[in-house]
Amino acid sequence: MTFQRVLILEDNLIIAMEAEEILRLVGIEQVEIASNLEQAVNAIHSDTYDFAMLDVNLGESTSFGFARLLAERGIAFGFVSGYSDTLDFPPDLRHVPLLNKPFDEQSMRLFVETLAAIGRSSAM
Repeated sequence: MTFQRVLILEDNLIIAMEAEEILRLVGIEQVEIASNLEQAVNAIHSDTYDFAMLDVNLGESTSFGFARLLAERGIAFGFVSGYSDTLDFPPDLRHVPLLNKPFDEQSMRLFVETLAAIGRSSAM
């Protein structure tokens, strides 16, 4: 499975732009940034994505509900967070891959490869 189109849900524009730049370095061709939940929901209703990267903490809310929507639609996703683990996440989302901030090209590549492996196993 090769990822071509990615949605980033990130409320910090600088972090979102850095993620976009690094995703392009690891071979992702199309990256769309949503800065809030409304934009992200509209994006998945109007376009298709190979996977999504979700910032956990979006100011006054979290991306957990959106993550469940992605799961229902069969869209691979992973969390991006300053949290070092998923122990405080809801039990149904603790298994989701986590990319720790700050990230670099190597950690992003591993994150994308992990999501691709999950996508391959769920497609079988």
